[in-house]
Amino acid sequence: MIANADALFRPLKIGNVTIRNRVMSTSHAPGYGRDGKPQERYQLYHEEKAKGGIGLTMFGGSSSVSPDSPAAPWNQISVADDTVIPYFRQFAERIHRHGAKLMIQLTHMGRRTRWDTENWLPTVSASPRREPASRSIPREMEKEDIDRVIADFAEAARRAQEGGLDGCEISAAHGHLIDQFWSPSVNQRTDGYGGSLLDRMRLGFEVLEAMRKATEGKFVIGMRMSGDELLAEGLSHEDCVAIAVEHAKRGLIDFVNVMGGQARDHLAHAISLPNMAFPVAPFLYLASAVKREVDVPVFHAQRITDLATAARAVAEGHIDMVAMTRAHIADPHLVRKLSEGREDDIRQCVGAGYCIDRIYTGADALCIQNAATGREATMPHVIATSDHKRRVVVIGGGPAGLEAARVCAERGHAVVLFEREPSLGGQINIAARAGWREALSGIPRWLADQVRKRGVDIRLATEATGAAVLAEDPDIVIVASGGRPNPGFMTGADLVVTTADVLRGGMELAGSVLLYDGMGQHNGASCAEYLARRGALVELVTPDRMAAEEVGTTNQPVHLRELYKLGVIMTANLDLLEVRREDNRLVAVLKNTMSLIEEERAVDHVVVDFGTLPVDATYHALKEQSSNRGQIDIAALIAGHRQPHLNQPGFALYRIGDAAAGRNIHAAIYDALRLCKDF
Repeated sequence: MIANADALFRPLKIGNVTIRNRVMSTSHAPGYGRDGKPQERYQLYHEEKAKGGIGLTMFGGSSSVSPDSPAAPWNQISVADDTVIPYFRQFAERIHRHGAKLMIQLTHMGRRTRWDTENWLPTVSASPRREPASRSIPREMEKEDIDRVIADFAEAARRAQEGGLDGCEISAAHGHLIDQFWSPSVNQRTDGYGGSLLDRMRLGFEVLEAMRKATEGKFVIGMRMSGDELLAEGLSHEDCVAIAVEHAKRGLIDFVNVMGGQARDHLAHAISLPNMAFPVAPFLYLASAVKREVDVPVFHAQRITDLATAARAVAEGHIDMVAMTRAHIADPHLVRKLSEGREDDIRQCVGAGYCIDRIYTGADALCIQNAATGREATMPHVIATSDHKRRVVVIGGGPAGLEAARVCAERGHAVVLFEREPSLGGQINIAARAGWREALSGIPRWLADQVRKRGVDIRLATEATGAAVLAEDPDIVIVASGGRPNPGFMTGADLVVTTADVLRGGMELAGSVLLYDGMGQHNGASCAEYLARRGALVELVTPDRMAAEEVGTTNQPVHLRELYKLGVIMTANLDLLEVRREDNRLVAVLKNTMSLIEEERAVDHVVVDFGTLPVDATYHALKEQSSNRGQIDIAALIAGHRQPHLNQPGFALYRIGDAAAGRNIHAAIYDALRLCKDF
């Protein structure tokens, strides 16, 4: 048992609600909303956490209370009319049957949304100051707007109460409407809602008073806020403490949920949603400072990824409830596993930010390493034992192969895993060498521990030839041999090295380096950082509009920040046509993708990233002998059904992950889970 674990299992009473332990998941927007309602997928996602022992799960990050705060961006929840109440009741029943509590976050986003969705209404705010992140210029609110929004908050609170929820919080964090009124970076008003800090708090006071009146004082109501906006012209830490104290003193809030930062622009957003580049619990000190001054429970979230940190935060009195939101995306059963003394079985969040990055492209939240999260209707978090025992050979010890071996072993099959390298991990081992992305190594570390616990026969530094595989007399062969770096197909491809070659280590590239990133993902930016830190003069060239264009909101700003610090030159809109040798240097021939004008660079080294090509020789060697000619029944796979070839004579052959086509870690793990869960 981890130190201070008992602190996490103490109940917490807030008003008329008793929460069974001190672990929670904060309100967030996973993109699972449908028609503005928390329907089945949304509910099943939270129900899995309740099954897993969580005390409190909050939903509906940015649940809108008004028509001019649209729910459409990011598939969020609308609480603007009574049609949502039956969904709340169904949702609450699901969560309560497992002993957990359920609350919602209510908000008006003000300028932090778009005007060109849903009702095409202008955004509104305290003052007509443009927000860089949403690119919205709001209309300054008139008194009539203020009164309308106050009434909308009150009605939304009533709906949450009538829906059987256990409470709600208003969002005054991340730059939503209420903290837009608080912050001098936005509020330039000269009426009773502007000027002094106390006057800038007026809207929040009136909103909370109206919510309490609408719920007759019988509903738990809290507030999420920043403990420091971390902006030169924004709210200081002292301002934020004063705001929390004033609201608590007036009896307007039953709890305060404290975070750090403000999401007004790209870098500020990345800081407020810290990824693996940040230390664990970077803003706990802000919540701790608020707790010293208020007499209501204090919640806190932001990169608390492990239970040891969570237990210390509660045991030492820094906070009353510890939020492990992304940690529950990685493993919704972490509380139950802790209570059972199975801490080593917890799949720990590595802070990749893949879940959040997807949301801000309009996609749904998915975990980079847990393919069942968000797919609870079809994908199991707990693998059931099979009635038919089979012999399974897995080729490759990267994420696809390890997940396939884990799932097959949990099904009760005898599993042999071949890995040609002396260690497990595959391409993740390469990615993890790139500076601040080292935490990725936690993904194969957990998988490797799980397959060893389940008795998988792991054969390292062993080539899986066709003969070696057939000697195992398998029923199923899964080819997860990964990909090899693609040097490109241009003239002179034999003169370049790949980002994977560099990140593997042992290759020091001194002098000038042209790094051509044809993918726009992490590898190019990571390798540029890696080289620049070792003294190389690096120009990162991309055919895209900017460096790391495919990298998401929580990661791209960190890459760019580091590249600028290191003096890396970033040049967009150039294709690499040719590389040739001239004397003892290389010449890269480039063409502007817009003007079509060619230019050249004379450099010491050319590094490229064109992704990977499948390592599939063994697959092709076995294909003709397999019962299914290596084919996956796509209809059965999509429907979540067992592959039909399993009952045929001989062995069935499948290939997954980058052995099929270069994609990413999540795709590799999802390939394995949905294929193997029914073997």
